[in-house]
Amino acid sequence: MFRISKDFTFSAAHAIRGHTGGCENLHGHNYRVRIHLAARELDELGMVMDFADLKAMAAEILGPFDHQVINEIAPFGERNTTAELFAEYVFREVEWRLADDLRVDVTRVEVWENDSSCAVFEA
Repeated sequence: MFRISKDFTFSAAHAIRGHTGGCENLHGHNYRVRIHLAARELDELGMVMDFADLKAMAAEILGPFDHQVINEIAPFGERNTTAELFAEYVFREVEWRLADDLRVDVTRVEVWENDSSCAVFEA
């Protein structure tokens, strides 16, 4: 199995509905999202996926959240804005974009709120 991962960063604010600590208040993070892909076979160039193609895909998914309030962007107007749920959202968005590619799978998405706090969603 061949595996790649790439990190992406953006800044955004959010408030966690129902939280009883400070996180119920609007606050921000410099998020880092790490997307992991895997393939049993490499493409004709010897890649799981070109990092530039992964970057373009991530820009489609994460771009709308950059310098925004996550709570105001679907599906997070209804869904809570925890790092865990955001990791699942990114995973499902990548999975959907790779649905026609029978060679490559998303295996893991990490969402880092800071250097020491990370949530993971994986297959």
